[in-house]
Amino acid sequence: MAKLNIGCHLSISGGYKNIGLEAVSLDANTFQFFTRNPRGGKAKKLDENDCNALNEIMSANGFSNIVAHAPYTLNGCSADEGIRKFALDVMRDDFEKLEYVNGVLYNFHPGSHVGQGESKGIEQIIYMLDNAMKENMKTHVLLETMAGKGSEIGRTFEELKAIIDGARLGDKIGVCLDTCHVFDAGYDIVNDLDGVLTKFDKVVGLDRLCAIHLNDSMNPIGSHKDRHAKIGEGHIGLEAITRIINHDALKNLPFELETPNDIEGYAREIRLLRDLYKG
Repeated sequence: MAKLNIGCHLSISGGYKNIGLEAVSLDANTFQFFTRNPRGGKAKKLDENDCNALNEIMSANGFSNIVAHAPYTLNGCSADEGIRKFALDVMRDDFEKLEYVNGVLYNFHPGSHVGQGESKGIEQIIYMLDNAMKENMKTHVLLETMAGKGSEIGRTFEELKAIIDGARLGDKIGVCLDTCHVFDAGYDIVNDLDGVLTKFDKVVGLDRLCAIHLNDSMNPIGSHKDRHAKIGEGHIGLEAITRIINHDALKNLPFELETPNDIEGYAREIRLLRDLYKG
């Protein structure tokens, strides 16, 4: 029987080897981490031996792809040129460092156009990607589905598709579907999961769906709030989440928990979801 690819968000502060060992201790076979301080810009100096140690841990324990999350401060479609330059510099630096880690999916929030309009925002995101990505890079880039707060880009599948289609290396770009975000954006994954995935397939293509952020939502559908809840404790609910992890189109993807938890809470959710997985 296939094994659920499940993990959670862990801190990279102790290094790559330690984060790999922590994931194994939680019975996780994937994990997510911020490439640097999520509210800042500085990244730790690369330790190639530490990267190799993580690669060995993941290989020995049958890990699925892992997810490197860009900092929240990365906004490639800001109206401020300095903020856009910072985003490009961070992305370039992240891509350079991640070449030493195997099986990495690089996830980022597309950004907020802050009054410039969706078309201009999408154009600027494409510019950032075109100037950061390289043809020979092994890291796959993921656009995250967003809840639609304020002027966020990525609240609809069509906006994500426009970025992928416009990028020079669109074949290296996929999507990370956040269950809380798409629900808050108005996609009914509780009562019509098949319909939502059919729409995603028609607009973006299910072959582009590479990872899932598995979160419940504190708010009802269409709220555009982006407030994560623990599994089974929100408006999505355990029954719908069970359908998500067992859906034929999703069940083999890496699922990353971003629920409001400590390590013990993540361990409980991982055990719960493994028990509910039919393989």
